[in-house]
Amino acid sequence: MGFRKNHAGGIWCRWRIAAVFPVLLLAGCGFQPLYKEQSSGTSVSDELKRIYVAGIPDRDGQMFRLALQQHMAGAGPEEPDGYVLRANLSIGQEAIDIHSDNTSGRTRMNGAAHWELYTVAEHPQFVASGDASTMDGMEVTYQQMFAQSMNTETVHARVAETLAAEVTQQVAIWFRNHTQAPVAPKETPTYYPRSDAIPDSNNQQPVEAAGPDGMPAMATGRGGESSGSGFDNNNN
Repeated sequence: MGFRKNHAGGIWCRWRIAAVFPVLLLAGCGFQPLYKEQSSGTSVSDELKRIYVAGIPDRDGQMFRLALQQHMAGAGPEEPDGYVLRANLSIGQEAIDIHSDNTSGRTRMNGAAHWELYTVAEHPQFVASGDASTMDGMEVTYQQMFAQSMNTETVHARVAETLAAEVTQQVAIWFRNHTQAPVAPKETPTYYPRSDAIPDSNNQQPVEAAGPDGMPAMATGRGGESSGSGFDNNNN
C-alpha cells in the first residue's frame, strides 16, 4: 500500500512539473497573461470596465451590446468614464445542403462586426478600431415555424456572443500593448445579372450582389437578406 501511495505521488509530481514547465518557457520567451496586473498597478480588466458601449439598434444589436457589456465589465461594476465603444453588427445567412427539390437542409450564418474606440471628452479622440467575424449554422425545420424561429434566435445569440468575446479580446490587446486590431479589407462588390428578372423601364437588366462566398443567391439557393445593426450616433 505504501509503495502505491509513493508511486502515485511520484506520478503526480512529475505531472505537475510537466504542466508548469511549458508555462515557465513561455514566460521566458516574453509571453505574459493578457489580464495580468501591470507594474503601474492597473490592469487590462480595469481599463475594460471604463468603456461605455454605445447603443446598437435592432434585436441582434441589443444582444451584441449586452454581451459586450458582460465581457468587458466581468463580475465587477462598470465605471464607463474613460472610453466609448461604437460597434456595428451584421449577420447574413446562406442556404447549404441543397436537396433535389431545391430545398435546403441547413442554414449557415456569417457574422461580422466592426468596432471603434473613442475617448470620453468634449471633443472625442479616435483611439483604435478593428473587425471580427465568425460563422455558425443550424438545421432547417420545415412546417415547424415556432421551432425554426427559436433556432434562428439561438443562432443569432451565439453569433453575437462569439463576436463580443472576440471584440473584447481585441480591445484588451490594444490596452495591453497598443497593437492595432485587424481590419477587414474593403472589397469592391461583384454583381451578376439576374436571369429570372425582366429589364426595368430604363432597359437595364437587374443584378444581384455576390454573397460572402462570392456567388449570387440564385446560384446557391441562398435565402433571406442580411440583417445589420449600424452605429447609433445618438448614444455617446
